[in-house]
Amino acid sequence: MRKATVALSAGVAFIILVFAVSCSNKVIAPVQSKASLYAEDRAQIEDLQARYMMALDFRDVDTYVATFTQDGVLDIGDGEVRGREAIHKLIGGMGNRNEAPADKKAPKLRPATGRHNITNIVLKVDGDKAIGRAYWFHYGNNNPKRTATLDSYGHYEDEMAKVDGKWLFSKRRIYNEQVDKWAAKPGSPAW
Repeated sequence: MRKATVALSAGVAFIILVFAVSCSNKVIAPVQSKASLYAEDRAQIEDLQARYMMALDFRDVDTYVATFTQDGVLDIGDGEVRGREAIHKLIGGMGNRNEAPADKKAPKLRPATGRHNITNIVLKVDGDKAIGRAYWFHYGNNNPKRTATLDSYGHYEDEMAKVDGKWLFSKRRIYNEQVDKWAAKPGSPAW
């Protein structure tokens, strides 16, 4: 009986050892927490917003349009423009709105520039869909001394979709507080 017990104990120990070794060789994927998934989505959405701003400021129409889904909607206050082709036509036709009219008597100035900035970003992410709100403001130097001035501000109301693992705008509504018809209605845009 004693030999059987020792043999049984040795057999059980061997099975436990084999199991432990086989488990240690397996790669167990870490489980991502809800917070880490949100943080990853948020970082990608903030990157989307920054690419949008830089493309706008540097007149990179193709990159600007690529921040939207194929059927994305852009509404700058004059109504919705739907689809990448229509957005390309609208943005591509804007020209250099920072350039001052030519004055033959004035000294030649370097070209005026402007930079959009975004802040106070709030987001709700639900799977492959998200909504967001954010303030924007614009600095420009379109004046005779080319000094920087804060010349416009407003906010965005966005809907976004994750397409093939990449966040894009499915709808972007821009409110501009410098233009009456584009200004936001009273009340907080946040939820």
